[in-house]
Amino acid sequence: MFTIGDFAGHGRVSARMLRHYDAIGLLRPARTDPDTGYRYYEAAQLARLNRIIALKDLGFTLQQIAAVLDEQVSAAELRGMLRLRRAELAAAVTAAGARLARVEARLRTIEEEGRMAVEDVVVKRVEAVRVAELTGTAASFGPEDIGPVIRPLYAELFRRLAAAGVEPAGPAIAYYEDAPEGGDRITVHAAVPVAAAPRPSYDFAIVDLPAVERAATVVHRGPMERVLPTAQTLARWLADSPYRSAGYPRELTLECPEDRERWVTELQEPVVGG
Repeated sequence: MFTIGDFAGHGRVSARMLRHYDAIGLLRPARTDPDTGYRYYEAAQLARLNRIIALKDLGFTLQQIAAVLDEQVSAAELRGMLRLRRAELAAAVTAAGARLARVEARLRTIEEEGRMAVEDVVVKRVEAVRVAELTGTAASFGPEDIGPVIRPLYAELFRRLAAAGVEPAGPAIAYYEDAPEGGDRITVHAAVPVAAAPRPSYDFAIVDLPAVERAATVVHRGPMERVLPTAQTLARWLADSPYRSAGYPRELTLECPEDRERWVTELQEPVVGG
């Protein structure tokens, strides 16, 4: 048998924690000396301790842990529970990371207010172009909702183009529309110029994007998650100009290296008036 100190050392926990587990009936010593009150533990009890610590680290309360262990859950069942809890925690971490990224993007927008000159906005004609595309639906036009939709769309589009032997004929163009179901939902078009004609065998659409007679354009540098300062520069320019917006801006990818900090994207917002 192990003394409480030795058992704590083997279990990588504190003796104080073992005393607490004893007091609440979660992990009783194998024997307690009636004269000295010293606690002694058996090696086999490490298995229960391991389960307690694993469940505790995964967010279970001590009451919940006691209920689980008292039901004599099998190792296989416990592994299943731990995997499920691990997946829940991983999802929570991912969601927290996404929220943090949104907060950072808004903070950057606040910090960069007024830094980008509205003189960088240019009004020009955008020529018609034939594109191959895949579409999806985003919950809103916010970068946090667009990004998770458009990235896999582009990955799948390029895979399908390669399988069909269709070569891209220019830089990627993303464009957006209000989703038919209404609300804040957005139809996302992940498109790339091609010279091919439509075929029934293609598992992607080929459409002709019409020309935009007048578009207010501005160049954004960096990942699209941080597009807000650039987009709001365009909005401020529109507010002070004789033009008004006629739809969501297209996004023309000018440079897309591995380092996303070096991405270059032109926003092309259709406008009327002037």
